[in-house]
Amino acid sequence: MKIAISAANNVVSAHFGRCPHFTIVDITGGTLQDKATIENPGHSPGFLPQFFVDKGVECIIAGGMGVRAQSAFVQHGIDTVLGVTGEVDSVIQQILEGTLEGGESLCDRALGSH
Repeated sequence: MKIAISAANNVVSAHFGRCPHFTIVDITGGTLQDKATIENPGHSPGFLPQFFVDKGVECIIAGGMGVRAQSAFVQHGIDTVLGVTGEVDSVIQQILEGTLEGGESLCDRALGSH
């Protein structure tokens, strides 16, 4: 499974669309197969869901995301886990251990479009 984690300075970003970069991990059979960091290609409505579909991403992890963005990811068949905080490497370890838990979106504009 390919997972994209919104990140800023190796910490999960509170705002998905405006984070400076994403860490993309490929986890197969409970093992980390690949980890790469890519720059955020831009924040425009509808662009990022298709961008991640093209990269084979099946899940997005972020601190927060607006409801329109969440809906767009659902329409593209990509799951979202929100309310995640902490260092990216710690989050990856939690994924591998099956202990990662999401929560409420941390985006202070969660009712708007992100």
